[in-house]
Amino acid sequence: MTETGDRLGAWCGWVLVGAAALTPLLAWLGPLGFAPLVALAGLLCLPALRVTERDRPLAILLLAAVAWAAASTFWTPHRATGLQDSVALKLAAQVALYWSAWQGARRAAPAQRRLALKVFAWGLAAYGVLLIVEGLTGAAVYRALRDAIHDPIRPDLGRKNIAQGSFVLALLWPIAAAGGARAGVSGLLAIPMALGTALLAQNFLSDAPVLAVGLAVAVGITVWVWPRTAPRTLAVVAAVVVVVMPLLILVALKLGLGAHLPESWAQRVGYWGYAIARIADHPWRGWGLDASRAFSPHIQLHPHNGPLQLWLELGVLGAILAALVLAFVVRRIARDERALVAAGAAGTAAVYFFFGLISFGVWQEWWLALGALAAVIAALADAEDAERRS
Repeated sequence: MTETGDRLGAWCGWVLVGAAALTPLLAWLGPLGFAPLVALAGLLCLPALRVTERDRPLAILLLAAVAWAAASTFWTPHRATGLQDSVALKLAAQVALYWSAWQGARRAAPAQRRLALKVFAWGLAAYGVLLIVEGLTGAAVYRALRDAIHDPIRPDLGRKNIAQGSFVLALLWPIAAAGGARAGVSGLLAIPMALGTALLAQNFLSDAPVLAVGLAVAVGITVWVWPRTAPRTLAVVAAVVVVVMPLLILVALKLGLGAHLPESWAQRVGYWGYAIARIADHPWRGWGLDASRAFSPHIQLHPHNGPLQLWLELGVLGAILAALVLAFVVRRIARDERALVAAGAAGTAAVYFFFGLISFGVWQEWWLALGALAAVIAALADAEDAERRS
C-alpha cells in the first residue's frame, strides 16, 4: 500500500502529532493531564493494536503483573471508595490503551511520523527555554498567567508547580532530542532541553532532575560506545536492583548511611526503614495493591522507592514480574551498531528508573503515562531510524 493510501498510518501519525503539540503545554501547566492525553491517543489508535511474536513475552508479563495486582486487592488493607478509585481497573485500562498508543507509533505513516518527532523536539526545546526563563525569574511567567486568569498563586507554590514540569523534561529530552535529530532537526535542540531542566531544578532546589541530566548523558554515551552489550548489562543490573532492593536498603540502614541527611532525604530513609519492617511481615504475597496508603503517618502515600513499594504491596512475585518487564524493555534497546536513537532511549529509560527509585509512586497515573509517552517517542524514532538505515 502506498504512503498516500495508508489511511490508518496517517491517522495514527496525526493522533501523535497532536499529542506532541500538547506535551510541552501539559508539562508546564498540568502534568497530571498526561494520563488522559496518552489514554486518548491509545483509544484513537486502537485499530492499530497488535501483539507481534517479538512482543508476546512482554505482553504476557504485563498481563500477569496486572492479574497479580488485581488478585492482591482481596487482602489489601486499603479499600477503594468506588470504581473510579480502583487502581486494578486503571492498570488494566492503562496496559491496553498505552500498548495501543505504542503500536500506533509503530504504525504511523512516515510523513506524519517525521512531523511528530519534529514537533516533540521543537516543542520540548521551546519548553526548555521557558524553564530557563522561569528558573531565572522565580516562575514569573507562570504566576503572570495565573494572575491573568484571575487565579493567583503564592510564589512558593508557583515554583513548586513549575518544578514538577522539570521532571517531565528530564525524562523526555534524551529520546525527543535523538528522535528529532533522526527526523532532520538540529541535534543542538538538546541543549535548551537539558539546560532548562538543570537550571530550573537547581534554582528551585530540586536535586533529582539535575542528577538525571548527568545520568542520561552518561548512560547515553555508554550505549553509544557499546551498543550491544551496554543495554543488556543495564537490563540485568536494573532487574537485579529491583529484586534485591530490600536487602540493599537494609544494609544501608545497618551501616548508618541514612544519618545526617537533608530533611527530604531523611524522610525518605524513614519511609524505607518502615517499609522494610512491613515487607518482613508478608514477603511472599505482600500487603496488597495500594496498601502503602494504609501506613500513614509512617509512610505518606507511598515509600518513594518503586522497588520497595512493589515488594511491600505485591511481594516477591510482584517484584520479580516487574523486574522481568524492566529487563525486557531495556534489552530491546540493544543494537548491532551504534545508533543515536538507542542512546537516547537508554538515557530516558535510566532517568525513569532513577526517578522511580527516589521520587514517584509506582501507580501514579501521570507518571505511568509519561513512561508510555517515552515509549511512543522511542517507537517513532526507532521506525524513522530503521527507514533511514535501509
